[in-house]
Amino acid sequence: MKIDLVTVIITIINFCILYLILAHFFFKPVNNALTTRNEEVASKIKNADENEKKSKKMLFQHQELLKNSKKEGKDIVEDYRNKAQKVSDDIVKDADKEAQLIISRAKTEAKREKEKAEAEIKDQVVDLAVLLSSKALEESIDEKQHRKLIKDFIAKVGI
Repeated sequence: MKIDLVTVIITIINFCILYLILAHFFFKPVNNALTTRNEEVASKIKNADENEKKSKKMLFQHQELLKNSKKEGKDIVEDYRNKAQKVSDDIVKDADKEAQLIISRAKTEAKREKEKAEAEIKDQVVDLAVLLSSKALEESIDEKQHRKLIKDFIAKVGI
């Protein structure tokens, strides 16, 4: 195998010319396209990072809102529970007052009935005493005077 120097030089010159033509027409557009693509990718990565930060911030805000909403809900429920307890206590107090009033009225009514019954018994005792004494004495005393005597007797005896 013999190497021809002229062929080697012509091949090198052809290679250099081809390189210059490719560099002028092909390498610059490809290099520009690659640079543009790199810039687009970098821009998209930057946008993705910004979007990720925004989404994390929004997620944190939503979690805080959810936590505050839950706390607010618990507070509202507790407030209504306290109000319901207060209403219940008020109802019980009113019922107790009403019961005490009913008991007081019943005691007053019972006292009146007792006094009325005692008065009726006294009147009946007086009537019986008048009847017995008039039969016993067989004489008629003035009824007013007789009643007065019996009432004095009852007052002394303590009926």
